[in-house]
Amino acid sequence: MWWVLPQLSLFKPGTHDTMHILLTLILLLIITPLSAAPALIPSAPKVNASSYYLMDFHSGHVIAEFNADERVEPASLTKMMSAYIVEQEILQGRLDLNDQVRISEKAWRMEGSRMFVEVGKFVTVEALLKGVIIQSGNDATVALAEHIAGSESAFAELMNAHAQRLGMSNTHFVNSTGMPAPNHYTTAHDMAVLGQALIRDGQEFYSWYAEKSYEYNGISQYNRNKLLWRSKYVDGIKTGHTESAGYCLVTSGEQNGMRLISVVMGTKSENARADESQKLLTYGFRFFETHKLYAAQQSLQQVRIWKGESDQLPVGLADDLYITIPRGQYNNLQATMQINGKIMAPQQQNAPVGRVVVKLQDSVVAERPLLALENVAEGGLVKSLIDQVKLMFE
Repeated sequence: MWWVLPQLSLFKPGTHDTMHILLTLILLLIITPLSAAPALIPSAPKVNASSYYLMDFHSGHVIAEFNADERVEPASLTKMMSAYIVEQEILQGRLDLNDQVRISEKAWRMEGSRMFVEVGKFVTVEALLKGVIIQSGNDATVALAEHIAGSESAFAELMNAHAQRLGMSNTHFVNSTGMPAPNHYTTAHDMAVLGQALIRDGQEFYSWYAEKSYEYNGISQYNRNKLLWRSKYVDGIKTGHTESAGYCLVTSGEQNGMRLISVVMGTKSENARADESQKLLTYGFRFFETHKLYAAQQSLQQVRIWKGESDQLPVGLADDLYITIPRGQYNNLQATMQINGKIMAPQQQNAPVGRVVVKLQDSVVAERPLLALENVAEGGLVKSLIDQVKLMFE
């Protein structure tokens, strides 16, 4: 059985008066100018990178991509996973921002970008985490890895476990910093997935990724993400660079409630990675829009349930449903709901009873399982017999 969901229908449910509808249409024709033609959507801009990926944060819709599943070196983008783990350890109560971390000789001797911590000294988790996020400090990253897992190699195992849990199927880490190493790789797609998790699961810390500088031990260093200065809507996330990986950047920004995540890998310079990322973000914000259609656990419809204590069963979705579509196409969406035949009691909450399909013209833009939102117990003998008779005439 198919239902057209009322949230996306042209007229409100219950408006059946033909004369009322005709008068409404006449008034609209009188007072409303001819609707503009749908916006033309050009192809994504040419991006000078070995691979790239542009997605909407809420819907996960991929707006543009190139070589997105090609394995590449992540360089310091690796620290996104290191920071993610530290943040999750704090949020789960196993680590505190005020905990003191002893700096090992290995951490102190790290080459590349550094926070300039001193061997044998104690530094707070908060200072080190900011050193990772803002300064991209290799020394701070190793110190935190050793503090959490005992050794950097053990921490890398933890990184890989989280990568698998998040669905980063083409990623493998062997260290916490992104220093070049055999079998240390990722993809543009996987970095977007990690960026999405970093924002979603660590909202308490995400504002740190927008900080332009951080001072530790009298030394002030600037965030290498140039888009924090160039764009008013960019608020993260992380840069990376080695000779073999080139210049990489994972960026996120929000405009009018729409958040995008872009990834560019293997560009030629600091300016190039910022320029190419800006191209992608501008394209996404200019030509696409994201809408939240339905909230998690929102009752989308009351459907008939047979032989139960109740005759009606509210149905809805497990999670918020967001869709990303070409700009100006919202009124062309059609949402329908299919129920899997007759629903019989007893019915368990969260059991699948059908599906919701959202289409834009002939293309499916979203499809989700439709769930029972309540438990409905089996009715008594009399109720069962009455419904059995009714079913004979259905």
